[in-house]
Amino acid sequence: MDRMFNVGIVGATGAVGEELIKLLEERKFPLSDLRLFASAASKGRVIEACGRSCVVDVPSADGFRSLDIVFFSAGSGTSKQFTPIAVEAGARVIDNSSAFRMDANVPLVVPEINPDALTADTTIAAVPNCTAIMLVMGIAPLRKLGKIQRVIVSTYQAASGAGAKAMQELIDQTKQVLQGEKPIPVQFPHQIAFNLFSHNTPIDETGLNEEERKVVAETQKILSDPSIEVTPTCVRVPILRAHTESVHIIFDREIEEGAARLAYDGFPGVRVIDDRANNTFPMPIDASGTDDVLVGRIRKDLYNIRALNLLISGDQLRKGAALNSIQIAEEMIKFVRERSLV
Repeated sequence: MDRMFNVGIVGATGAVGEELIKLLEERKFPLSDLRLFASAASKGRVIEACGRSCVVDVPSADGFRSLDIVFFSAGSGTSKQFTPIAVEAGARVIDNSSAFRMDANVPLVVPEINPDALTADTTIAAVPNCTAIMLVMGIAPLRKLGKIQRVIVSTYQAASGAGAKAMQELIDQTKQVLQGEKPIPVQFPHQIAFNLFSHNTPIDETGLNEEERKVVAETQKILSDPSIEVTPTCVRVPILRAHTESVHIIFDREIEEGAARLAYDGFPGVRVIDDRANNTFPMPIDASGTDDVLVGRIRKDLYNIRALNLLISGDQLRKGAALNSIQIAEEMIKFVRERSLV
């Protein structure tokens, strides 16, 4: 009988935590025990998860004891504080925050692209920023056509990237506007309903905001190519849970549109939606709740024979966070099972 695993989720009551719970069940993860952790405000709450009643606790060394895998999705501060404790207790950590992404000793993993970054000895694996995940899923299959020299990407990022409270703020503000009321922003710095604005993260001396800086650094790390020039502009839009990206890619040679389309054939986790006759292309309404990253509007650039343009859309809570985490865990347990056979 295949080994079963004891799993913990830190940040279980948040939007990504809730999605993790759904996916553990949907993907029939080999689960023995499940422990849920959150802030003190949620301690004692009972959540029905994977066929059992789980009482939420605060993270602690005792709580992590005997766990095989712990998913962290509660912010970088919590990850930095408790990840060493979880590892010391014997668990492997899969972290959804920015805490370890650019640590040279921690693999930054999108399993369809760089599963070899994981080894049997990996104790901490980082999940990339959701925007970077969508981008690399859309451009990685095209690397077989030639070396990617530059990527210019404009993002249309959903409220889900800022958490469950931000999603609720979008819903509440939409109702308020339709009722003739003036919304008061709380989770966002500006009104999100019927509006869009530059991504709400601090801007550095280069003019890039923090989100854009993540897209640059993480894309280069995932693809193991620091020479790729990445120019992002990240924007918040009034969409609940799927990010969309408009991408311009420059290669080192001329690229044919037909070859680009063929490059996606058989690539796991990507689905081409490109129906010019019916003007149907990747949309967040179609990407929401699905595992695949949608790619379309594939076309050659009018002015540069080495350039290609396309549109990407993917569910921020699934492939952008929870699904990617579960896929990393599935890769990790392969190592555990292989060792048990030795």
